[in-house]
Amino acid sequence: MRILVVYDSIHGNTKAIAESIGNSYDFDDELVKVINVKNADINNLKNIDLLIVGSPTIYFKPTAAIENFLDSIPVDGLKGIKVMAFDTRYSKVEMMEMVLKKLIKSFEYAAEPISEKLVKKGGKLITAPEGFIAKANKGPLHEGEIERAVAWAQNTVEDNMN
Repeated sequence: MRILVVYDSIHGNTKAIAESIGNSYDFDDELVKVINVKNADINNLKNIDLLIVGSPTIYFKPTAAIENFLDSIPVDGLKGIKVMAFDTRYSKVEMMEMVLKKLIKSFEYAAEPISEKLVKKGGKLITAPEGFIAKANKGPLHEGEIERAVAWAQNTVEDNMN
């Protein structure tokens, strides 16, 4: 299975998750690529079986760079490609300390709109979008989040090898 992980990262948390996911697969290095969105373009989508996209949650959505990358994919550009999405975010308890409790319910995290765009481009979503929790704006990630990301990615791929 040829896997491409595209991520954006501001403080290194999303990069850590993306690299851990990419390194978790027991495939030849040539079959798994992890790249920063700044180095990604639609040519990277050729001959892949699975695209995993991750972003930090910034103002309740993905970064502009991830949105621009997703918008650059033509309609049906992901046809026949399995897709997964993840984000890094604060826990709701920590987020409630930052914004009013009432407003929280009306906002999303980054993984949901990423997965919606991937599906609109023809991708086949093979698992629900997932979020991994950072302790604060600059991190670090909560204990166990890297391991949880690896398990999420490995289990999903194992369940969808066909």
